[in-house]
This record gives sequence, structure tokens and C-alpha cells, in this order.
Amino acid sequence: MRIFSGSTFDQLTESALGNHRLRQHFNLHQNYQDPCQRLFNAIEPDSYIRPHCHGPAQGVESIFAIRGLMALVSFDDNGNILQVQKFGAGRHALMPDVMAGFEISPSEWHTVVSMEPGSVLLEIKSGPFDPESPKFLAAWAAEEGSEAAIGYLHSLRFRVAHGDATASI
Repeated sequence: MRIFSGSTFDQLTESALGNHRLRQHFNLHQNYQDPCQRLFNAIEPDSYIRPHCHGPAQGVESIFAIRGLMALVSFDDNGNILQVQKFGAGRHALMPDVMAGFEISPSEWHTVVSMEPGSVLLEIKSGPFDPESPKFLAAWAAEEGSEAAIGYLHSLRFRVAHGDATASI
């Protein structure tokens, strides 16, 4: 039996804070060949995850809030925001507009935005995992690590905070 406690997520958050990407994952699966890929991902508010979608071989991706508050942002093929949905755990789970998690279709463009420090999610998707083609990055979104990514993330966070999901970025 493996046990995951608050200290597990504290340590993962500390690792995320020390990572230049401000996020850190912890694989639960044994290897890339496992038929079910499972991982925790600690994501800090200034971490930019470039919008992406997954290929049909990976099937549905499920994400659940373990700690903190985040938002799932989905897009059309041109980068227009289709939907913004907050998801969270703990005190956030009691809020009527905050969900616990989602299932995301393979061809759905999406990203996750952390809304508070110490946020952690659980991600589950079909394996095996191919590290050569794990996801398709949106050509219309800023490249991770670029100057444009900072502004793009700030505009996403603004849209999430103010509920403005219909205008393009």
C-alpha cells in the first residue's frame, strides 16, 4: 500500500517552488508502459502550461483537484476561449461554482491555471505514454519560457478571475 498525506503534497509543492517552471509532477505509475498513467502535479500561480491537446491514442484525460484552486480553460481551434471552469479542493469544494475535476476529450485544446499557491492536481490518462509525442502544443499560444508567455498567462489569469471567457486573447 502506498499512502499519500499532506506532507507528500507539501514536499511536491516545495519541489515546484524550486523548479524554474514552478510546477513538479510525481508519477504514481511504475513506468511509461503502464496501461494507466497517474500522476500528481503541483502547480504554482506563475506556472505557464501552454495550451495543448492529446492524441486519440491517449484517450480521455481526467484531472481532479487534490489541494488548492485552479481553473481549466478550454479553447477552440483558433485559440478563442470556449469555457473557464474553476476546480478546487478543501474549502474551495464548498463553493457552488467550483468543481472537483474533469474529463477532457483527446482533441480538446486546454490548459490549467493555478489560482493559489500550493495547488495540486491528480491526472489520469491511458497508457502507454510515448515521451516523443505526449501532446500537441497550440501554435496560437505563446511558447513556454518566452517573454510572450508571461503576458499570455497574465491575460488568462485575468479572464479566470473576472469570468470573461468569451473574448479571444
